[in-house]
Amino acid sequence: MLPQILDIASLKAVYANGLPLLDLVEEVISRMQASEDPAVFITPVSPEDLRAAAKALLARAPEPNSLPLWGIPFAVKDNIDVSGFPTTAACPAFAYQPEEDATVVARLKAAGALVIGKTNLDQFATGLNGTRSPYGAPRSVFDSAYVSGGSSSGSAVAVASGLASFSLGTDTAGSGRVPAAFNNLVGVKPTPGLVPNVGVVPACRSVDVVTVFAATVGDATSVRKVMDGYDAQDPFSRKAEPTALPSSGLRIGVLDGAEREFFGNSEVEALYDTAIERAKSLGATIVPFDYAPFRQAAELLYNGPWVAERLAAVKDFLGSNADDVDPTVRKIIEGAKAYSAVDAFEGLYKLGALGQKTKAEWEKLDILMLPTSPTTYTVEDLQADPIVKNSHFGRYTNFANLFGYAAIAVPAGFDTKGHLPAGVTLFGPGFSDDALAPFADAMHRALGAGMGKDRQAALPEASKVPSSPSTWAQIVVVGAHLTGMPLNHELTGPGGRLIKACKTAGDYRLYVLPNTTPPKPGLIREPGFSGAGLDVEVWSIPYDAFGRFVANIPSPLGIGKVTLDDGSQVSGFLCEPFAVQGAREVTDLGGWRAYVASLKK
Repeated sequence: MLPQILDIASLKAVYANGLPLLDLVEEVISRMQASEDPAVFITPVSPEDLRAAAKALLARAPEPNSLPLWGIPFAVKDNIDVSGFPTTAACPAFAYQPEEDATVVARLKAAGALVIGKTNLDQFATGLNGTRSPYGAPRSVFDSAYVSGGSSSGSAVAVASGLASFSLGTDTAGSGRVPAAFNNLVGVKPTPGLVPNVGVVPACRSVDVVTVFAATVGDATSVRKVMDGYDAQDPFSRKAEPTALPSSGLRIGVLDGAEREFFGNSEVEALYDTAIERAKSLGATIVPFDYAPFRQAAELLYNGPWVAERLAAVKDFLGSNADDVDPTVRKIIEGAKAYSAVDAFEGLYKLGALGQKTKAEWEKLDILMLPTSPTTYTVEDLQADPIVKNSHFGRYTNFANLFGYAAIAVPAGFDTKGHLPAGVTLFGPGFSDDALAPFADAMHRALGAGMGKDRQAALPEASKVPSSPSTWAQIVVVGAHLTGMPLNHELTGPGGRLIKACKTAGDYRLYVLPNTTPPKPGLIREPGFSGAGLDVEVWSIPYDAFGRFVANIPSPLGIGKVTLDDGSQVSGFLCEPFAVQGAREVTDLGGWRAYVASLKK
C-alpha cells in the first residue's frame, strides 16, 4: 500500500520491494482524478501520456531505482517549459507551445522522473498568495477557506495532497517558501545562479530561482542536486563555489523584539519561539540580530526599481494585451513605469549600502532562522486587500535573492487548535546549500510536524541528511591575528569565526620577534616552567582557508599543537627556539595584547 504522501524515500522502498511502475502510475492517475482541489493544475498530463512516459522509462531503464529519480512523479509550475505542454504563466492569452524542456526539466527527466502536469500560479509569478489566476485559486490542504500561498500555489498543493513526490516552483520574493509553510512542506530555494533558468518565464530575471517542494529536506536536496549545474545559455548562471558551515555549534540569528512583526498572529509567533528552543536543543547558539537592513532590502523588491524587471519580462505582451492581465498583477507591473534608469542605479547603491550593514550582522552569525511567513489569511480576506496583505507574507522572504543567499523552509508545527501550519526558514550565505541541509533536516525532524497533509507521518530514516564531516579547522592565535589586531582579517576574510578566548597551559613563554612587520610574537613551550598561562584565542576556519593560511606562515613560525589551560590541544602558532635567542621576553605581561597596550603607554 502506498503512503498518503508520496515522499521519494518511501517510493524508492516500495519499488525495491516489487511495486510495478505502471501500478504507481495508475495510483497517481486515480489520485489526480479524485482531487478535491480543481485549481491545482492548469494542464494535467493525460492518463495515456503518463502511461506512455512510464513505458518509455521502462524501455530505457528497466531496473527499478536504476536512475536517481526512477519513476518519481513530479509537477511543474506553469512558467517553466515542458515539451508537449503549453506554458501559460497563468495567462491564457500569453500561452505558447515550447519546443524543448527547460534545462531543469530535461535534467530531471534524464534522471527518470515523470511529469504529471503543469501547475497553477499567481499570474506571471507576481504574488505570494495563490489567488491571482484565471484558472482558480488553489487552497490550503488543511482548510479550503485559506490561501495556499504563491506564486507557486499549485506546485505546493500537488505535493502536500499526495499527487506528486516533488514539484518545481520559482522564487523571486518567496514563492518557493511561503506555499511550503502554508502546506506543511519543505521548500528548497537554491543560491541564485546555482540552478539554471533556461526555459523559465522570468519575473525578475536577475534574481529568479527555480525551487523544489518536497516532503523532506533529503528529498528536496536530492532533486536540487540533479538540477544543479552551470548553463552558459543562462546569463545569470554561476559555477558553484561551495560555502562550508560549522558541523556543530551553529550560531543562529533570530529576530529581536524590535523587529518582530506577526501582524497579530500570536500562534505563528509561538511556533517561531518553539523552533528557537528546538534549535538550542540541537546544539545551536541563539544570537538575536538586527533585521532592519535585511527588511529595508526586502522592501526594494516591490517598492523599488526592481519592479521594473517585471515589466521588462512582459512589456511587449502587456503593451498589446493589457486587458488580459489580472488587474492586481497589472497594477503591480505597470507601477514600474514610475521608475527611471537613475532610480535603478540609486536602488543598486542603496542595496549595496544595506549589504554592507548586513555584513556586520553576519560576523556574529553562521545562519539566520526566520518565520517563513508571519501570518496567513483566508482567500476572502486576501482578495479584499490584495496588495497589503500579500506584502505581509513577504516580510521575511523578499531579501534573500537580492543578497544571493541559500534558503530552506521547513515545517514548524501547527497552531494550538491543530488547524493551520506555520514554518521557519534557514538562510545561509551563497552556495551554502549543501552545508545548510543537515541542520534544516534535523530541525524538521525535531519539530515533528509530519509531511504535507499527513501531519502525523514519521519522516523516513532513508531521507535523513547526514551531518557533513567537519570541513572546518581550529587554530590557536597568540599575536597579530587576535581580534582587532593587524592580521585578524586573514581569519575573518574566509569566514573564520572566534570560538573562544582562553589561556595556554602554564609552561609557555612569549617573546617579541625582532625585525618583523607587523610585530609578531614567538610562543615557546618550556617544560618545567611554571607560569600563569598566556592569553590566546581559538578560531575556526574552513579547511581550504586553513591550508592557504598555513602555507603563508613565515619562518621561524610554524604550526604545532598548543596545550590550553583546560588540557585540550589545538593546532596553533609556535616558534622555533633559535629565533628567540636575545629577543625580549614578555611572558610576565600575560599576552600579546597586553604587550601592545604597554607600548602605547
